Amino acid sequence: MKRLFIILFLVCFITTTWAAPLSFVDKVKQAAIAMEINANGMPVEDLLALLSEQSGIRILAVPEVAGRKIDLKVTARETLEQVLSALSKNYQLTYRLNEKRNAIIVFPAPYHDESYKLPSSSVMSRANLFDEWQLRVSMAPGVVGPYQHGGSFDTEEYKRSYDNQYQEVASSPVSVLATDVDTAAYSNVRRFLNSGKLPPPDAVRTEEMLNYFAHDYPQPDGEHPISVTTEVSACPWQPGHQLVLIGLQGKNFGAEELPPSNLVFLIDVSGSMAEPNKLPLLQTSFKMLVKQLREEDTVSIVVYAGQAGVVLEPTSGRERTKIDKAIDSLKAGGSTAGGEGIQLAYQIARENFRRDGNNRVILATDGDFNVGVSSEGELTQLIEERRNDGIFLSVIGVGTGNIKDNKMEALADKGNGMYAYLDNAQEAAKVMVGQLASTLYTIAKDVKVQVEFNPLQVKYYRLIGYENRIQDKRDFRDDKKDAGDMGAGHSVTVLYEVIPANSQEVVGTVEPLLYQRSEPVPSEDLLQVKVRYKKPAESASILIAKHVGTDETVEGSSARFRFAAAVAEYALLLRNSEFKGQSSYPQVLEMASGAKGRDNEGYRGEFIRLVEISQLLDER
Repeated sequence: MKRLFIILFLVCFITTTWAAPLSFVDKVKQAAIAMEINANGMPVEDLLALLSEQSGIRILAVPEVAGRKIDLKVTARETLEQVLSALSKNYQLTYRLNEKRNAIIVFPAPYHDESYKLPSSSVMSRANLFDEWQLRVSMAPGVVGPYQHGGSFDTEEYKRSYDNQYQEVASSPVSVLATDVDTAAYSNVRRFLNSGKLPPPDAVRTEEMLNYFAHDYPQPDGEHPISVTTEVSACPWQPGHQLVLIGLQGKNFGAEELPPSNLVFLIDVSGSMAEPNKLPLLQTSFKMLVKQLREEDTVSIVVYAGQAGVVLEPTSGRERTKIDKAIDSLKAGGSTAGGEGIQLAYQIARENFRRDGNNRVILATDGDFNVGVSSEGELTQLIEERRNDGIFLSVIGVGTGNIKDNKMEALADKGNGMYAYLDNAQEAAKVMVGQLASTLYTIAKDVKVQVEFNPLQVKYYRLIGYENRIQDKRDFRDDKKDAGDMGAGHSVTVLYEVIPANSQEVVGTVEPLLYQRSEPVPSEDLLQVKVRYKKPAESASILIAKHVGTDETVEGSSARFRFAAAVAEYALLLRNSEFKGQSSYPQVLEMASGAKGRDNEGYRGEFIRLVEISQLLDER
């Protein structure tokens, strides 16, 4: 009897094991093509549809490659893996398995050439480095390795961030933040997606996603160099909540109105910079910038590797051939003496200081400072001291695999400059040409925003993004407290999600005070916005104040509001935020498509494409 039981158990175990369903990976490996396919001149999406039908495996293409024409003959003897391998090898494509969706997703391969038709007024055409109508851009991303926060799979570093929580207006009615004009997070997110991977949540800084786009806020028309725009409407991802938009717009200036520049290019030429998406991309980028300079501007070039050195002494912007030759001469090799390079760059900037001009060091690196000054504290102290002397620091990040995003962002913040990440030549043109004035010329420094909510109208509020830019309310009036700077033409977007006072929703509890009572002042205001800024050469701040009434809450929001809301909702999804509510990729796509508006440079259309890629990749 015991022997019979053992036999029955083994039979059941073996039967169950044999009957176990194949994993998606195994299905792909075993899938075969049932018939011959002649794909001469066929779009990729049509071939993939046929392959799906023949193999029984769902295969999708991202919009960027769906219409690409190919010439490929598939025989009935081939496996699906062989066909996909041939596509990857011959047509600069790559693919990923998405087990959650039981699908294969086809992407453009890294380092491929992509053609763009551009109007003559576009930023890339104005860069004067490419043919006016046709541009071939070498895509810089490259394959992104697996990322694990705090793990050993990847040496990229991102500062850990946690979403801002709701604040109760009754106990904490005031919110203060330092503005931020960095845009690095958006282009870095794009790099991950173009390489077929979702970005790590800490790489998604919502404020930088928002501020990547110009939202067409009105130009300042009075004494201030900054205008303030507000709008309130329903929150798309959380019914019953409202979304408050605060937009700051810096004044635009013509080239003839801008002060002369004393620029020092501080370029990392260490061994890690040899890859095509690092030093070669930077050389192209700086040559774009040089073509925009004037006779009264000066450029110096300092490099650092095993040791720091001067490649180009201060040179007038009219001597472009000489400057370009110096840029072209750069070669990568050696360890990284980043601290020593910064010291030398500041020394040259001080020796050539323009009292009424723009004095700036532009640091370009992958951020891998592994040799140099004795401590990061010593380095940041130097940057702060030179900032107070009127020499600002901007940071340009490049590369894949060892980006020190946290370090580069911190250095730019300390240096009163912006931090941008270049993932391809298009982004270089955006930063170095299209936004040259914003990148180089500060029109307002130490810009702070204070929002006071009316407890009669608002029960709770939550600041979206700006997690590392929040300040104490006492800091708003403290002119010694450093904050963010704005360049000519820069725009800053701030969003708050608010819960109205008449809502029954409860978010946490705060014990009522026993010895203090504060009665709210009767008012129809929803909130008051205050902005403080300093003129670049002054130390006393100037105040702008604006009241936002309940009558400004509208059902039909503007296109700028809807697009900003779409970007914020997208960031919530990428971060897998606890506050994402009813967020969804289809809703983001619907809002962004409906609010796309004029898109001369194609940035908003590209945003829509990235959302579509994310939707295919997201397995959460």
